Amino acid sequence: MAKRRNSQKLFRAGMTNLSLILIAIVISAALLFIMIDRQQVNRQKEAISTVTQPTNPAEKQAFIDKVAPEAVKLQAAYQVLPSITIAQAILESDWGRSQLTAKYNNLFGVKGDKANNTKEMTTQEYLNGDWKTVTARFRVYASYEDSLLEHAELFHKGTTWNANQYANFLAAKTYQDAAKALETDGYATDPGYAEKLTELIKQYHLDAYDK
Repeated sequence: MAKRRNSQKLFRAGMTNLSLILIAIVISAALLFIMIDRQQVNRQKEAISTVTQPTNPAEKQAFIDKVAPEAVKLQAAYQVLPSITIAQAILESDWGRSQLTAKYNNLFGVKGDKANNTKEMTTQEYLNGDWKTVTARFRVYASYEDSLLEHAELFHKGTTWNANQYANFLAAKTYQDAAKALETDGYATDPGYAEKLTELIKQYHLDAYDK
C-alpha cells in the first residue's frame, strides 16, 4: 500500500510538473506572438507613414506653399478655412511624405470602392479605443488640386447617410471652433485630432491664410 501511495504521489507530482511546463510553453508562445505582431505593425506603420527622411523647415514651408494657394481659392466657394485645410493636409499626409500622398496625391486619406481610381493599402485607424492596422482602398488623384477640391466638396455634400454631416464645421467662424467641429461632426476618429490641428496652425501661423 505504501508503495502504491508513493507511486500515486510521484504520478501526481509528475503531472503537476508537466502542467507547469505546458503552461510555460503556452505563455512563451503567446509572448512571442505578441512581439512578432507588434513588429509587423511597426513595419506596416513605417511603410505607410513616410517615404523620405524627416523633413526640414524649408521642405515644410515648400509643402505649405504648394497647398495654401488652392486652399485659399477654395475658401470662396466652399467656406472652409484655409488654415484648417492646410493643417489637415500636413497632419494626414505627414507633410506630403506618406506613400498615399507621394504616389497618389491623396492628401487626406480619402477612401473609395472603385478599382479604376483606387489603390489598396494598409493604414492605422483609431477604432474602439485603440490604433489598429486596416487594409482599405484609397482614392488616386491626378494632382494635389484634385485632392483638395474633393476634400472641400465633402463638407458640403456630407455623407451618403447624412447630407448635413458637417453643418457645425461649416458654421464655425474660427479655426479653433472648426477644428473641434471636425471631431463632433464625426470627421476624425483620433480623439486628439482637433488639438493636433490647432497646434499646427499656431506653430506655423497658418491662420494668416484665413484673412
